[in-house]
Amino acid sequence: MQNNSDSKNKGKIIKGVGGFYYIHLPDNRIFECKAKGVFRNQKIKPTVGDDVLIDFIDEQALTGNIVDILPRENSLIRPMVSNVDQAVIIFALSDPKPNFNLLDRFLIMMDTQQVKTIICFNKSDLVSNVEAQELKSIYENCGYDVVITSTYVDDDSTASLKTIIKGKTTVFAGPSGVGKSSLLNALNPNAKAQTGSISEKIKRGKHTTRHSELIWVGDDTYIMDTPGFSSLFVGDMECEELREYYGEFTQYQDSCKFIGCVHINEPVCGVKAALESGHISQLRYDNYKQLYEELKAKKKW
Repeated sequence: MQNNSDSKNKGKIIKGVGGFYYIHLPDNRIFECKAKGVFRNQKIKPTVGDDVLIDFIDEQALTGNIVDILPRENSLIRPMVSNVDQAVIIFALSDPKPNFNLLDRFLIMMDTQQVKTIICFNKSDLVSNVEAQELKSIYENCGYDVVITSTYVDDDSTASLKTIIKGKTTVFAGPSGVGKSSLLNALNPNAKAQTGSISEKIKRGKHTTRHSELIWVGDDTYIMDTPGFSSLFVGDMECEELREYYGEFTQYQDSCKFIGCVHINEPVCGVKAALESGHISQLRYDNYKQLYEELKAKKKW
């Protein structure tokens, strides 16, 4: 990647389709650009989220060329996006009931990619405040920031989420049916106009295959919506590594009799003692055991 201090035509890739890249500029214009061949020669592929410099070809037609990709802060594989500040993982408190095993898989996936994660429990209008706060407490005790939201009640929950995402590039993820679209509509009033602008350019509209896309909300704030997930395999780690992604275990591990204790069948285990005394959530521990066995079985293949 070349370094160029000229930020005159600096923008961010918000979508890539069929070799064309759509660049959002600070003045809120979106340019359709091709990438210079030099990137192919260097085996560099522009990615949604990249900060780039472009040369204008036609300012009226909003076309140009990407001439430089600026250094990336980070780069995720799933979803494919760069320069991400954080992820918001959204699950409904009811309708559908939350799949906590799937939630833990999301959390581990983001933790392995070293992305700060906020948990959003949505549809709080469908459960009691006591139930919502109990879940909030479980995951806060694990070291995560948790927000409770509903788009159907008059509270400040959505306002809290707006504060969390302001000035950042945030990936939104979660299974289908959790109210993600309603939340996104409340947070990103620019989405419809932006999507329409890009659709008009690519002339494919609703027939276009789903691609990663950033939505500009304002004030250097971008949201990436990701498709709903119904399953997620936790791979690329040894089963013995899994305990490192359950932060609530850490303070109790020194009480384990054996170095390298995985907190399942070993005697004199500090984590299991904390579980029995209620200091570790049974819900989280059960998920840990299931994922451990999954990784252990994979290791035997």
